[in-house]
Parts: sequence; C-alpha cells; structure tokens
Amino acid sequence: MDSSVLTSHFNNFRTAANSFLSQYEPLTLVLVPLFSLFLANVIRSFFSVIHDKGLKATVLGFFMSFIKLIPGVKSYIDAEKQKVVDKLQSDGKSKRDGWKTELPSTGLGTSVLEKMSEEKRKDAVWQGKCSGTVYIGGSESSAHFSVINEACSMFAHTNPLHLDVFQSVVRFEAEVVAMTAALLGSKEKTSGGQICGNMTSGGTESILLAVKSSRDYMKSKKGITRPEMIIPESGHSAYDKAAHYFNIKLWRVPVNKNFQADVKAIRRHINKNTVLIVGSSPGFPHGIIDPIEELGQLASSFGICFHVDLCLGGFVLPFARELGYHIPPYDFSVKGVTSISADVHKYGLAPKGTSVVLYRNHEIRKHQFVAVTEWSGGLYVSPTIAGSRPGSLIAGAWAAMMSLGKAGYLENTKAIMDGSKRLQKGIEEIPELFIIGKPDMTIVAFGSNVLDIFEVNDIMSSKGWHLNALQRPNSIHICVTLQHVPVIDDFIKDLKESVNTVKENPGPISGGLAPIYGAAGKMPDRGMVQELLVDFMDGTC
Repeated sequence: MDSSVLTSHFNNFRTAANSFLSQYEPLTLVLVPLFSLFLANVIRSFFSVIHDKGLKATVLGFFMSFIKLIPGVKSYIDAEKQKVVDKLQSDGKSKRDGWKTELPSTGLGTSVLEKMSEEKRKDAVWQGKCSGTVYIGGSESSAHFSVINEACSMFAHTNPLHLDVFQSVVRFEAEVVAMTAALLGSKEKTSGGQICGNMTSGGTESILLAVKSSRDYMKSKKGITRPEMIIPESGHSAYDKAAHYFNIKLWRVPVNKNFQADVKAIRRHINKNTVLIVGSSPGFPHGIIDPIEELGQLASSFGICFHVDLCLGGFVLPFARELGYHIPPYDFSVKGVTSISADVHKYGLAPKGTSVVLYRNHEIRKHQFVAVTEWSGGLYVSPTIAGSRPGSLIAGAWAAMMSLGKAGYLENTKAIMDGSKRLQKGIEEIPELFIIGKPDMTIVAFGSNVLDIFEVNDIMSSKGWHLNALQRPNSIHICVTLQHVPVIDDFIKDLKESVNTVKENPGPISGGLAPIYGAAGKMPDRGMVQELLVDFMDGTC
C-alpha cells in the first residue's frame, strides 16, 4: 500500500472525526477526557486498596469513614475509644506522678545506686510468675546471673563499631555467631558451608534485617520493585513492622487445622512480586513448629527467599533433638532456607538485647549492610541497624554460652521440656480447658469452650501471674522457662482455682481487662483496634 492511499484513509478518518465531534461544545471535549482520567484513577486506587486490604476490610473501612461523617458520631466514637485507652492506662498514669522531667541541680553521685535499688523494689514479682520474660533460673544472686552481670560490667565501655580498638568484643561477636550457626546446621553439607551473620539487639531487629536483606537480594536477582512477603497469621508481629518500615506488601495467611503454616494457602499467594515466605520453629502463639521442609521446597521451586524464625527455638530444639524428643527439620540443613533469626537472650540465657541473624551465604548478607561514600565525615559502613552497639551485651552473650557449654544447655533443655510436658498434662486434666494444637516445645496455649478465657486470665493476674492473651482463637499461653520449673504445681493449682471462680461467678472482675480483650477480638473494624493500640502506646511512653 503506497503513501497516497494511507494519506487518503487518514484524511477520511480526520474528516469523519471532526464531523462527529463538531456537535459537542469545545469545553465538553476538554473536560470529558480529564474526567475519564480522574475516574480511571479513582477506580485503580479502589482496586489497589482492595488488593492490599481485601474486599471485606475495604468495604468496612469505607462504611466506617462514611458513618463518621454523620454529625456527632465521630465525637461519640472518639469518646468511647478514649474510655478504653484510659482504662488500659489507669495504673500507669498514677505511677508516673513524681517522675523526673529535668536534671537534678546537684548530682547524686554514688548514692544514685541506692535510688535505683529503691525503684527496683517497686517492680512486680517476676520470679516464676511471668510467661517468658526472664529465662535464667534462680535468683539474681545465682551463679549464672553473676557471670553475665560481671561480663557486662567488664565491657560496659566497649563498642564493636571501633573494630581496631575493641578487638575482644569483635572476636566475641564472631564466635557467638559461629557457635549459634553450628547449632543450626552450618556444619551440615546441605548448608553450603557459607553460613554467616551478625549479632543484633533482639529478635525484632534480626527479623527486620532478614526481611530487608531478602527484599534487596531479590531486587538484584529478579528486579522486583513492588515486593511482597507471605507469612502465616501465627508469624510474629515483627514482620508487620518490617513490612511497614521497608514498604513491603504483607500477606497474612490463615493457619491450617493443626495451627501450622498452611503451605497450600501460601502457595496460592505467591506471585511475580513475592520476595519472601516465612515459617517459625516454633510459632510464638502456640509453640508449634511450621512444616519447614515443605516451605523450603516451595521457596526453592519459585526461587524466592525463605526465613525461619528460631527466636524462641534456636537454643532449645538442637538440644531437645539430642535428648530424644521428636523434632522435625527446622534449620539450614533444609534446602531453601535462606535466613534464620535466633535469640540468645531467651533460652541462650544471655543478657537482654542479644540475638543473631544468620544467612545461607555472603551474597545475601551483603544486602544487610549500608555503606556511605559521600559523607564529609569519611567512609562509613555498618552491618546492622544500630551504628554504635553495646559491647557489654555481646560480651555477656559470649560469657553465657561459654559458661554453660553443651552440657549446660542439655541439662536446662531437659528441665524445661519436662516441665512443659507436666504443665500440659495438668491443663489437660482441667475439663473446662483445652490445649491449642500439639505444642512442640515450651509454649503451652489453652482456651475454653465453656468459659471466658480472658476472665480466667484476669483471675490468674490477681494471683500474681503474668500470662499472654491471644486471639484467633481466644486463648492464653505460658512460655515455660527455668523460672517455672519449680512452680509448675503452683501454676496448675492456681489455674484450677481460677477456672472454678469464673465457673461459679462468671463476668468481669473489677479492673480486669477481659471485656477489652473480648471486644477487641470481635470488633470487625481492625483499623479502630489499631487506633486504640496507638493511642495507648502514645500515652504510655
């Protein structure tokens, strides 16, 4: 077809178009395309919100936003919300009276230690009464407490940021990482022989770094710029924090009937933007190990990262397996696992603020680091979120691991695993309660079909116990530590009494939080629950 024919067709089209459009006002011809673009953008934004939050949450959010436009409704909701926040903060506000708001005109000198001892005596009784919290057994004057306290004191002035100055803590960190890695499969041939990592301030930072590194690694490998990650709903809240900080779309997938990660459900959520899936060994809510091998196979088949959360299990599962407990695969011996987090300050019995993040190889870990070349202060590179880090805590972790040794951890693991089984058996003998799933480790969660479990929790709180309230399903759990081993029978006795109290006198007790927990669990507008939590935190810290 020659150019003259094409020109003729174009002229005919132009004439027809101009003839058709001539019947409309020029202003209309300008506004209609603009309105169409605006409408298309609104529709795109709507479907984007549905994609991020789901249809139910999106419709509910629009409905609640509309309801709040009605005169008086928003102020009523805000007032009711403030009542809940005030109830949650009732004890804390009175305790803040008299808190210092400025420096003393004259320093207290060494007498400040007496003041600190006085304040410490006001703390709640935690010995044997708190779920998790303190993992070291005995009193604060016991041998292990003394060892880590002295180690921390000895290195209180050190900072591993200064590699050339504090070479001792640099070595301590490297050895803590290597020893932890050895517990979690680094010596196995299937690990690849390149396991590496760093110490962090806790499980949350370890998870944040693993997520950030996975995101950037997958961007370099696949060019993913709109990253997504998939976790079971039992996965720790630190993944929500990571998604928020690092602009990653987070999919929380319901667990299966055994309260484990549902591999098929996770598979259905994987798409071209998926950078990471997550499993826990065990999960924080119910102490149940996810199917790590199946998740590893899934990650391998799609060429994506797979993080295993061993913050609780890292210093229990290796020893429990050696003691003969049936422990499914959970570490770098599993193909597909690309990173692991393990807290030394839990069952590793190290001082608070010590965790380890591990990677299968250096290629992935390099994406954890931040290097700065254009700063007038010089060239700078840092391995973790913090620049300066307390060498005292690194030293304390090293001291804890070296002082206990393998024999010490085996002895401790046997005590807490046996204690957990005793506790589980005691709860199973209370007919009004049931155990959530089949706990694999030292966390035992339980609920009730005939009582308000949060009312039971309130009665237990009045007896001095500090347990964790859970949802989906409503339940409470206790994380068994060495502190609990001597008081398992006391716990069961108090739990039976609490159940009987609620059974005979159902209803919330004065000052109890059962109504709030119950209402929060049933509230369909999760945005409002989120606002309650934020307002509570804003008035607390």
